[in-house]
Amino acid sequence: MAQAAAELSGAEIIARAHAAAGGADWAKPRTLIMTGKAVFFASGTQANHIVSPDYRMWRTYPTASAEAHAANGMVRIDAKRADGSLYYQIAFDGVDTYNEKGAIPGAAASKEWSENFGFGIIRFALNDGFSIDRLPDDEADGRPIYTVRVNDPGGGKTLFGITKDDFQVVWLGFATPKGWHERRYSHFYRNPGVSFTQPGRVRLFYDGVKQNEIWWTAYDLNQPIEPKLYRLG
Repeated sequence: MAQAAAELSGAEIIARAHAAAGGADWAKPRTLIMTGKAVFFASGTQANHIVSPDYRMWRTYPTASAEAHAANGMVRIDAKRADGSLYYQIAFDGVDTYNEKGAIPGAAASKEWSENFGFGIIRFALNDGFSIDRLPDDEADGRPIYTVRVNDPGGGKTLFGITKDDFQVVWLGFATPKGWHERRYSHFYRNPGVSFTQPGRVRLFYDGVKQNEIWWTAYDLNQPIEPKLYRLG
């Protein structure tokens, strides 16, 4: 008989989320290249929002992580306006951080990443040194969810919402210097013959106000990425 939902521990919920997202392929990816489109609400209002029909991310994943909200691995994000001009660009090459203007000084770079990194720690949450709390059940976008808190060895705390019916990660929340940050994930899909599951839609909020919305329309998993791609300027 299946274990009753009320008896599931936080760790068991995380383990089922790993399996639902693609097992080892999802938990231990090497690289990910994503393309899609985005809308930015820089002022936190509908007025003067920016549409980016060409939004891309390159990610080389770390093999270990003990702090959820610090930069790790390598990452680059490019957002272009409809006219092809660059709206936003940021990258981390494993040591230094860059934007479209060049290298970012250390303190500003740390703040930038503390507001952006967070989701990936769920891949390491079952490792030694982590603890997981099961918090009160809730709903996200009308879907019943388990809520768990991942406490990482670096002292960070990240909340995850995981659906009760299929164990998809549909929500997360954590504190940042910019305010309380939430993300909502939906429209999950897989490439043919690949177990890795990707949310097609991601919405990002600070203190309850939507900051941007991303539609990921395609992804490539574990393709070679040259490290120089992450060094801008």
